[in-house]
Amino acid sequence: MSAGTAHVLGFKQLSIDALPTTAYLMSGEKCAHDCAFCPQARNASAKTNLLSRVTWSEGSLREIAAAIGQAYSQGLLQRACLQVVDGDNVLAGVKEAVGQIKACSRIPVSVSVRLTKPEEVLVLAGSGVDRIGLALDAAAETAFKSVKTGGWQQTLSIIKEAARLLPGRISTHLIAGLGETEQEMVTMMQHMHDLGVTVGLFAFTPVPGTKMARHAPPGLAGYRRLQAANYLIGKKIVNAQNFIFNSGKLIYYGLAEAELRAYLINGRAFQTSGCPGCNRPYYNEKPGGTIYNYPRPLTAAEAAAALEGVLNG
Repeated sequence: MSAGTAHVLGFKQLSIDALPTTAYLMSGEKCAHDCAFCPQARNASAKTNLLSRVTWSEGSLREIAAAIGQAYSQGLLQRACLQVVDGDNVLAGVKEAVGQIKACSRIPVSVSVRLTKPEEVLVLAGSGVDRIGLALDAAAETAFKSVKTGGWQQTLSIIKEAARLLPGRISTHLIAGLGETEQEMVTMMQHMHDLGVTVGLFAFTPVPGTKMARHAPPGLAGYRRLQAANYLIGKKIVNAQNFIFNSGKLIYYGLAEAELRAYLINGRAFQTSGCPGCNRPYYNEKPGGTIYNYPRPLTAAEAAAALEGVLNG
């Protein structure tokens, strides 16, 4: 369980100002792959209880599933998400975990997993999984090859075919700050949304013990522009083909400034994106530090500051 999940489920008592609305669970340890940014990577020397910058604690699946059911009945959770570290017998482990969770409640369950065949999404769906996350992570082929293992075209093909097999039920993760340009990121966002794939946008977070431990996170203003683009594209307000870029930087959204302000001033573009009910508190940031993805509705002042980053950053 993530630390915040353990708190919501009553296994830990933490001082926390933003509670997760999804129960985040991790299955497995030490991935078969070697992504440069991930503490679970095969050759990473990071602590094995980390994913992104979040700490995780072990627990009995049976007890966790029962606690999730109780928290869901109380309205404390909207979803459970199983994040699967790739290894042997992945699908069997996922089906067992999902089966125990669904035996205790009707909570929607997402699974973030690496698959080798698109047809495997049908196996997961048949086991009770609501949504399936197939992470692309890097938005451009050059960045992908520099930070991830596996094939770029193969990954894209699996996501595309999975979206055809399970329309409206596939998600992907894109991580800003892996070496892509804003133009490359926005182009990939549009491609994913055109496929009917939900985009969960992350900011790269350096973690000690990974290959990218000394790599800087993305600039906040640039990240705000990407959040705005993802929100506007996802809501079908704009299409990236109408955007204008300058040396890869997004400078025009195809909207007059007054329209852009009207769509973004509520701050929703700057909240966590991804599956319904997912808010991922502090995956990208430290409490009290710069917030990339807000896990809650923004105050008027926060929304105004984020919008300023979009317009003038």
